[in-house]
Amino acid sequence: DEDTGVATCGAGVVLADLDAFLRDKGFCAPLDLGAAGTCTVGGNLATNAGGVRFVRYGSLRGATVGVEFVTADGTVIDCAGTPLRKDNTGYALPQLLVGSEGTLGVITKVALAVPAAPSSVGVAWLACDDFGAVRRTLRLARTHLGEVLSAIEFLDLPARDAALRAQPDLSDPVEGGSFRVLVEVAGSDAAHDDEKLNRFLEASAEAGAVLDGVVAASTTKARELWRVREGVSDAMSNAGFVFKYDVSLPPARLYDLVDEARARLAGFELDVAGYGHVGDSNLHLNVCDATGYNADVHETLEP
Repeated sequence: DEDTGVATCGAGVVLADLDAFLRDKGFCAPLDLGAAGTCTVGGNLATNAGGVRFVRYGSLRGATVGVEFVTADGTVIDCAGTPLRKDNTGYALPQLLVGSEGTLGVITKVALAVPAAPSSVGVAWLACDDFGAVRRTLRLARTHLGEVLSAIEFLDLPARDAALRAQPDLSDPVEGGSFRVLVEVAGSDAAHDDEKLNRFLEASAEAGAVLDGVVAASTTKARELWRVREGVSDAMSNAGFVFKYDVSLPPARLYDLVDEARARLAGFELDVAGYGHVGDSNLHLNVCDATGYNADVHETLEP
C-alpha cells in the first residue's frame, strides 16, 4: 500500500526479493542481513532478526503491523487483514509473535511498515586504535550524523584478515589500529549527507577516536567495503570448524567477551574474531579451529 507504506506478503518470501520489489516502488525493507538472499520474512519475524540497519530502523517489533499465524491445533488467526500503522485496539498479538520462534504458532503472512528507500548513500571505512575508540566513534556518529546514520559496524583485525583471505580481490584501504569501523549514511540529499559525513570524520579525527579513514568514492567501492564486513562469517566457516556466538551486551563490556575467550583459549591454535553491530551492542564471536572440531576447545568455551 503506497499510501500507508505497509507491505503485506507471505511468510515464505525471501528478504532480498521483498527488498527488490519494494525498491521498484520507492521503498525498502526495514532490515538487512548478510543472509538476505536466503532467509525468509517469516523466519526474520520469528527470530526477531536485527541486521546491520537496526540503528536506523529499529527492531522488527516496531515495524510489524500485522501477522497471520496458525496455532498448534490448526486454528488460523489473522491479524494482518487490515494492515494499519496505528491500531490501538486490544492486545498487540503481532508483536507477541515476533521472536517467538514458533512456540505460539507458525507465521504464514506478515504486514510490515516499510520506509522510503534512500536516494543517496555514503560509506566511510575507519581505523580505530582500541575498542574504547570504537565506542567514541559510535557516540560521535550519533551526535554528528543523527537522522542520516544508517549503519555502524565494527570488526577486529582477525575478522578483517579472515574476510580478506577469503576474498583476495579486496583490500583494506586504511592502516593502523586494531579495529575497523564501517559507517553508512543514507538520506535524500547527497550534498547534505556528504557534508554531515565529512564533518563527522573531522570531529572523529580531532577527538582522537579515528586514526585513519576513507570515504568510498563510488557505489562499487562502497559495496567492496561492505563485502569485507559481511564476508567474515562465511570466511571463518570455510576455514575450519567454528563456534559461533551472537550476543548482546552493554557497550562498555561488548568486546570483553572476545578478550576473555582469547585468554581462556590461549593454549590452543585458534582464530578468535569479534565483529558486529556496534550501533545496537550486538557482538558476533567466532572461534575457528582449522583442524576441525575439538572437544577440549568446546569444554573450555562452555564449561
